[in-house]
Amino acid sequence: MSEAILLLSGPNLDQLGSRSPEIYGTMTLDEHVRRFRERAEKSGYSVEDRQSNFEGDLIEAVRDARGTFAAIVLNAGALTHTSWALADALANFEGIKIEVHISNPAAREPFRHVSTLAGVVDGSIAGFGAESYDVAFDAVVALHERA
Repeated sequence: MSEAILLLSGPNLDQLGSRSPEIYGTMTLDEHVRRFRERAEKSGYSVEDRQSNFEGDLIEAVRDARGTFAAIVLNAGALTHTSWALADALANFEGIKIEVHISNPAAREPFRHVSTLAGVVDGSIAGFGAESYDVAFDAVVALHERA
């Protein structure tokens, strides 16, 4: 297994920076990806990033990651709360899986309090803004070193 991380971003995350900055901050998705990639590369990891507004694209990305990536860091956006199909795909991925959120879904609207993904990922990071991605990367490294 390589030391590669797949960084997946779900629906509407391509609008970060302009979408609800009071909740998500002003950083764009490209800026989040760039920070994550720089940090990973300093630690010897490579990063491939994908964003899609379509559930099936994310499911196929998870499927195609099998045997190629050591880890998936996923911000599924609203699909976190609705996608059993994405949960099934993640359950079939043998590597490290970290769910990440910029905001804290548990402190928001009631429909965001449930994660269909929580039961199939190694851990969930939420509510730390841009630093959520930093914490997710640290979790990947810690879990990868244990393996």
